[in-house]
This record gives sequence, C-alpha cells and structure tokens, in this order.
Amino acid sequence: MSEAPEKKIVRPYGDTTGDGMVQLSFTLPLPHGKRAEGAALQLARKMGLDPAMVVHAKAMGPDFTFFIVYGRVNHLVDVSQVQVVEREYPLLSPKEINQLIRERLGRKLVVVGACIGTDAHTVGIDAILNIKGFAGEKGLEYYREMRVVNLGAQVPVPELVARAQQERADAVLVSQVVTQRDAHLHNTREMAAAFREAYPQRPLLVVGGPRFDETMAGELGVDRIFTKGTTPREVASYLVYALFGDATLERSA
Repeated sequence: MSEAPEKKIVRPYGDTTGDGMVQLSFTLPLPHGKRAEGAALQLARKMGLDPAMVVHAKAMGPDFTFFIVYGRVNHLVDVSQVQVVEREYPLLSPKEINQLIRERLGRKLVVVGACIGTDAHTVGIDAILNIKGFAGEKGLEYYREMRVVNLGAQVPVPELVARAQQERADAVLVSQVVTQRDAHLHNTREMAAAFREAYPQRPLLVVGGPRFDETMAGELGVDRIFTKGTTPREVASYLVYALFGDATLERSA
C-alpha cells in the first residue's frame, strides 16, 4: 500500500520568505482617477489581500483603467494536494523514434494536424508539425518515419474526420488557442464524439493549447492534452509510447 504524500505547506514569497505577498493585474471599466483606484483597492481586499496597495494604474482609453496591485494573503498551499499530469514516458531522440516506428509499424506513422472550428491561430500546430519546429527542436515533418498532413486553420470537424480516414491516420493532433466561452472545450468534445461515431477503433487524439487543463483528457474524450511550452520531441515520444507501449521503455533503459 502506497503511503499518502507528506504535507508540505508553503506561502507566497514577495520580499521575504513566507511573507505571503502577491501581485496581480486586472482592468476595471472605470475612467482613470481616484475613484477607480479606490474601487481597485476594494476589489483587492475582497480577494483577500490585506494590506493592499495600488502600485500601477494606467488609463486604457477614456472609460477603462488597468491596475497592478500588491498585497499580503493569508492563504496556504498544501503541495501534497497539488494534482498534475507527470510525463510517464521517456523522451527519445529522433533516431530512436524513427527506429521504433520502422521496427514496430513497418510503415510511416501518419499524423494529421489542424486547428478546428473558427480557430485561425496556427502557431501552436505549426510549432509541433513544421520542420522548423520549436525551442531548438525540429517538428514532426523532420522525422523520416512520419508522414505529416497539416490541414491548417479553421477546419470543420467533419472535414478533419474525413481527412483522417482518407489518410489512414494513426494520430490526430489538434491545436486550440481561441478559448472565449470555453470554445476549446466545446470543440474538443465535438471532435471526440465525431471520431467515436466514425471509427470502430479511432486514431490517437491529441489536443494542445495554452488554456487546457492536462487532467481533463478523459473528460474531453481524448488521449492526451499538451499545454504551453510543449516541444515536438515530447509529442513524438508520446506518440510512439502510446502506440508501442513497453517498447519505448525498453529502448530508453
């Protein structure tokens, strides 16, 4: 039986260790002035900052003001209760990934990528797929044993499903940057439902974007969620791990 993680209580650090000082920013729909600053302080106090001070205020046009406030909070953080998704697979080199695909699949691994719905922001999907890559790593187009089909932006879900079937995709990668009114969540659920309906055994479904919660993969109906800062090698290593399982662990041993 595994032991419960030991509690570790921490407080925010501002000027000295454990002083509880935090800084936050927000905008109020009020013209810049003393009344607006008073409203900002009232909000900060209601959020638990005590004492609170306005350290920066700037007019954003005639009717809005941007604030930065600084103050102390009494809240504590129990690190043992923090839930995150740890990487359970090894990071492999492009050479190891290509070799695994050759040995285990006997053909090129097919990856279809897109931004779905009305999302026109292709920076994320291009960083993972395009050969130029991201953070000093080449994108999946660089991998000799992968065939990458990048559909670009604003791809309707039915079109993505049809193209994945046409290309016989092993994995589908979707980027979602537009998040107003939880559009990224609605689009992901719609996509997952469409693939379940269209496939007896669907391809891997991987989504990514800065506002996703990595712990929601099961709830959204996908296999994996990646958030900001993810590199192409992380995605490539995950794909071979998800497809070939223990073979990747043996290769990294």
